[in-house]
Parts: sequence; C-alpha cells; structure tokens
Amino acid sequence: MHKVDFSKGDGLVPVIVQDAQTLEVLMLGYMNDEALEKTQKERRVTFYSRSKQRLWTKGEESGHYLEVKDLHIDCDQDTILIKALPLGPTCHTGSRSCFNTDHNQNFLFELERVIQQRIDMPSEGSYVNSLRQKGLNKIAQKVGEEAVETVIAALAETEHDFINESSDLMFHLILLLKEKGLGLREIAANLATRHQ
Repeated sequence: MHKVDFSKGDGLVPVIVQDAQTLEVLMLGYMNDEALEKTQKERRVTFYSRSKQRLWTKGEESGHYLEVKDLHIDCDQDTILIKALPLGPTCHTGSRSCFNTDHNQNFLFELERVIQQRIDMPSEGSYVNSLRQKGLNKIAQKVGEEAVETVIAALAETEHDFINESSDLMFHLILLLKEKGLGLREIAANLATRHQ
C-alpha cells in the first residue's frame, strides 16, 4: 500500500466509508496518521474528530462499529476509501447512511447478509431457520413455488402483486444460493462474463 500524504490537509485526509457488500456510501470522516494506524491495527474505523480534537472510533458509544474489510488510497495519496461492514446504523440519527438516501439500491446484498446471519446464528422462530430445518429439497421447492406465483402475477394480477411475488422469489433464491454455499457475487460475476 502507498503511504498516505497527510501534508496536504494539515495532517488530516478525508475518508470515505462504503458498505463492503452494498457499496453504498455510508459516511465521510477525517483521519490523521494515528487514526489510520489504529484503524489498520484494530480493523475498526477510527477517525480524528475535528470538533473533539481527539481520536474517535465510530461506534465507541453506540456499539455500531464499522469493521474494516478493505482499504484503498487514491491516486494522489490524499484520500482514503474504506469498505466496511456496518454493525448497525452508521448515522447518529439512526439512518444506515449519513447521506439520507431514499433507499438502498443494493438492498439485495443487505438481504443476503441478513440471511447469512440467520444461517450462522439460528434462532427459534426464524423463518430461515425453520425452512433450513426442512432441508435443501424444501428450499428448492419454495423457489419453484414462488417462481410459478411470480409468473401468474405477471400475467394475471396487479403490479403490486407482481412486485410482492418477485420479492418472495428473490428472498427464497438467495436462501437457496446460501444453502449451496454461493451468493449474489458469484451470480453477478457469471452474468458479467456472459455480457462480454
């Protein structure tokens, strides 16, 4: 990794934090050399707070840490991009992003993360857990049922019904992918190779 040039900003550089899965921009903060070192060591985003004049680890009070998955320095070596896994809302207002965007356009990746969490930490009453207990055949059957219902809604029902059935289909398809040890990234990569 290239060395960050802290001299251009009087010892501080801007840091853009992006959701590692959805790629949504979550927030902007600033780091000095010490904050960057702590971030790299602890794998949790730590900023330099200009108002408090001290290091500040995002989530130190709320528990909504930003776990570092990847870190990049721009071509001028004076801006940092961090891809992180947010452990709860990023913004102090309770929003997932400080930019108050209308909706998460990459929500499918967020849904995939939620499904994976349900798989990793099964809980009683969880729909994902109850379906998984019935086995792979039942999950695959649900995908088939939802596909048929989506087709029927497309041909004979309202747009609202079609959206609901399509949503059910996507949910069950993501669950089936996870059950087979795959995810949306593999599907996206496959589709990209077909597009070339």
